[in-house]
Amino acid sequence: TIFFFPTCDQEYEGERNPEGERHGRGKAFLSNGDTYDGEYEHGFRNGQGTYRFKNGACYIGKYVQNKKHGQGIFFYPDGSKYEGDWVNDQRHGHGVYTYANGDTYTGEWFNHNRHGQGTYIYKDTGAIYIGVWVNGNQEGEAELIYLNHRFRGKFLNGIPVGRGKYIFDIGCEQHGEYIQTEQDKGEVEEEDEISFLGVPKWKASEITKLTLWTPHGEKQPSPREASQVAAEAEKEGAAAGVTENDEKMPSITVSRISVTNEPADSEEDEPSLQEVSTEIFSPAKDAGEEDEGNREEEENQDQEDQETTGLDKED
Repeated sequence: TIFFFPTCDQEYEGERNPEGERHGRGKAFLSNGDTYDGEYEHGFRNGQGTYRFKNGACYIGKYVQNKKHGQGIFFYPDGSKYEGDWVNDQRHGHGVYTYANGDTYTGEWFNHNRHGQGTYIYKDTGAIYIGVWVNGNQEGEAELIYLNHRFRGKFLNGIPVGRGKYIFDIGCEQHGEYIQTEQDKGEVEEEDEISFLGVPKWKASEITKLTLWTPHGEKQPSPREASQVAAEAEKEGAAAGVTENDEKMPSITVSRISVTNEPADSEEDEPSLQEVSTEIFSPAKDAGEEDEGNREEEENQDQEDQETTGLDKED
């Protein structure tokens, strides 16, 4: 049974239980300009609801005891949005994030970060990263797909590391590894000298026919097999105008893959993957903006919780 109590509370319109708690359907108006319209249970936002922030952000989805929990969509002021699972006010589970610049990430989330298996699509270039993420960064086995070739290998903190290969649509592969180089220290005082690591550089080892990719490391061919495959590939490569030392093969200088990070109020940034010869691998360019937006959202949330608690006590 739902009871309606006469009250001078101008901050809440809706149903209450016999104890006078907000219970059932209702709408709350916060003094900071935010509003909540949805279900309540024993004074808490619980069930389906819509929370609108004065800055233009909006959440539509499930709540459990004032926390976003379950399926929900969050629209951010900059035009980006997240649609997927929430746990205790955090993006957690599976979800799709569409960034303000048109990039998208579809995959697993953990404690508000991209974490697990996920696919990131760059709108401007059409490049696609498919692989593992750890705490928001590209890390682990992955495949980076371009318009006419792709890279398969491992990433660490958004940077390709170790052995891998480039696969070209003309029907051949360039095997090699990324070597960590030491950055030129320039004029650095002796006492300040430390090992500055520069951008990893691609070192090609051989060109072969197309082979199947083994996700957990490539199986090295026997010397005999390698020589046979290399000989055949060299003939085909020469016919196609591609050789191991051909300048047309990517001579890649890599820093990091540029990945846009989720803002929470206005935080997206836009990476740009350029031509293979000048690839820029660089994640988390906008992490700061995302964190800043999240803090603003949380501050607004805290204010609502405090005001709701105070109003209920006064009622």
